[in-house]
Amino acid sequence: MARTRKVTVSTDAYGHTAGWAATELEEALAVPPDPTAAAFFDVDNTMMQGASIYWFARGLAARKYFTSGDLARFAWQQLRFRVLATEHAGDMSQAKEAALAFVAGWRVDDVERLSEEIFDELMAPRIWGGSRALAQLHLDAGQRVWLVSAAPVEIGRVIAQRLGLTGAIGTVAEIEDGAYTGRLVGDLMHGPAKADAIAQLASVEGLDLTRCTAYSDSSNDIPMLSAVGHAVAVNPDSALRREARDRGWEIRDFRTGRKAAKIAVPSTAAAGLVVGAVTAGLALRRRRRLGR
Repeated sequence: MARTRKVTVSTDAYGHTAGWAATELEEALAVPPDPTAAAFFDVDNTMMQGASIYWFARGLAARKYFTSGDLARFAWQQLRFRVLATEHAGDMSQAKEAALAFVAGWRVDDVERLSEEIFDELMAPRIWGGSRALAQLHLDAGQRVWLVSAAPVEIGRVIAQRLGLTGAIGTVAEIEDGAYTGRLVGDLMHGPAKADAIAQLASVEGLDLTRCTAYSDSSNDIPMLSAVGHAVAVNPDSALRREARDRGWEIRDFRTGRKAAKIAVPSTAAAGLVVGAVTAGLALRRRRRLGR
């Protein structure tokens, strides 16, 4: 014998169905999408504590793709390069060459799978709650939100997907037959390249950059911050803090006391790991896999 389910429908004092009223109210309060405004968030030290590529490298090391000694040695080498590059007007030629070695020969689906695993294990707990809340405010206002990072775009996409954001802009590697060729498509997503990228995206998506907002912690991103109508310095380095004060930009700092000092050291060293420890680790694993 078939069972019948009793359904209770509540009504208000006027006899209207409460469920319908709630639905109508929800629809009335929904914010319509704003097709001309968007927000752009840098990732490292802005959306998350430290550098995404550092945590990616840590995850690879935990999986025996390379050793902790490789991690420390190349972190030091790339910290030295980072300082020299800054002193020489941001020359990124060495970084571009090393970035090629990082991706050469690897399957795209392997990198995406590892990025998902490592985000859940190591990156998710390090997302700044304040930055995540800021991104949600834009989403709630009907705006789209993109991450903009020098890290490989596959990592950025995973972070954006996990956080429920629109998408990500990052360093792009050429792909043939599902594997990386070792050649970059365009430049590293660093410095002025970020400003160029959001300008191109604005053109394609019909955005009005004067109505957009950008967030970053680094003075390297001043070009991107200058390209939008509303710039916000998040956990800023000293140079960006000075620039923000001079220009009247909003400053948001989610760090406190000693915690801030602890975060600054690994994030600075880690920013170069995309051309250091990760490059070495993946090359080492590739050699082992091929029996060389």
